[in-house]
Amino acid sequence: MDTALRDTFLQRWERYFPGAEPPITFEIGGSTEGLGRVPAPNGRRCFVCDLAKVRKGTSLVFDEDSVGCRGARFSLGYDTERFPDFCSFLSHGKPGVVEGERYKRTPAIVDEMDRGHVRIPAKGKDIVLKRWDSLTDGDNPDAVVFFARPEVLSGLFTLANFDLADPNGVICPFGAGCSSIVYYPLLEQQSENPKAVLGMFDPSARPCVPPDILTMAFPLRRFEQLIGYMDESFLTTGTWEKVMKKIARSNALYSP
Repeated sequence: MDTALRDTFLQRWERYFPGAEPPITFEIGGSTEGLGRVPAPNGRRCFVCDLAKVRKGTSLVFDEDSVGCRGARFSLGYDTERFPDFCSFLSHGKPGVVEGERYKRTPAIVDEMDRGHVRIPAKGKDIVLKRWDSLTDGDNPDAVVFFARPEVLSGLFTLANFDLADPNGVICPFGAGCSSIVYYPLLEQQSENPKAVLGMFDPSARPCVPPDILTMAFPLRRFEQLIGYMDESFLTTGTWEKVMKKIARSNALYSP
């Protein structure tokens, strides 16, 4: 990681998004030296809940044993196949076998959705999560993830579309909370024209984030481009100054 780029972003982030929470990053197969490893959970534990510590500045390492949620194990690439009766679990359930989440109307819809699923290469690898300001020369993150309120999201969304004729510089695919911050951003990192991913709409993950927070995840290749555009964008205008005042009010109201 170019630490000069790290510091440049932090300066611009504080200039245009004063007091807003800095993003976190993830890297599959990154260096784990000196970092805390998340222990195996005692029962099911949501991966998104564990990220609260990373958002506060604690770097963490996840491995296959650290992730207890079956959905997260699949989204993070540790399991290569869905668990039995997943199609019923995501839809209306199967009496005496599994209770349904009712996120899809029928098991057939789930099966059709899953046929297009691309596996990600995480099997046997650690996943390193750090806050942006903790990155070092030895880090090479795959994506950058913001946990943000609406005014900050409006800035990130508009910046993600700043240099594009295509109006779809941000995508919002259906999926688990962890898929919107790891799986889909990783796929975009590998694509020819990577896009940002808006997420954290999964009702099962919502208990792990504050009531006013969503996520915006940028593949690193795309994020590096956008850092360079910040000083020539709408962020320098009077329009954004008005939004910055709302960001300040929001910080005063909701920050602990």
